[in-house]
Amino acid sequence: MPDIHIHREHHLGFKEARKVAFAWAEKAEEKFDMECTYEEGDTEDLLTFSRSGVKGTLLVDGHQFEMKAQLGFLFGAFKDRIEAEIGEQLDALLNAPHPAAKKATADKKKSADAAAAKPEGKAASAKTAAKAPAKAKKA
Repeated sequence: MPDIHIHREHHLGFKEARKVAFAWAEKAEEKFDMECTYEEGDTEDLLTFSRSGVKGTLLVDGHQFEMKAQLGFLFGAFKDRIEAEIGEQLDALLNAPHPAAKKATADKKKSADAAAAKPEGKAASAKTAAKAPAKAKKA
């Protein structure tokens, strides 16, 4: 049986990596009629996927994704194409803007804009004021 092995390093952290893995599983179920099972762990998760002619796993942790899949005889002829498409999908999900990254960028921009609008002596209080509403929303 032809095998596929895809390895991707990331800097998302475990929570964001888990979201990416869930997103990939949803696409696999929808687009390729895969049956996916997701097992959450403390430091790593295991996504198992299968359908007629394909079975594999996606191991997810705070630093990497590691996918291993076995293709049946009929899918084996398309191994290179399948491997390339899965790699592209993972890369797209890993490079997509993530909510945590967007929020940090927005907070920095808001703080910088507030600091630019105030005289130098009040820049520190503008940063504090910009962060206060965010804390209120979390509570």
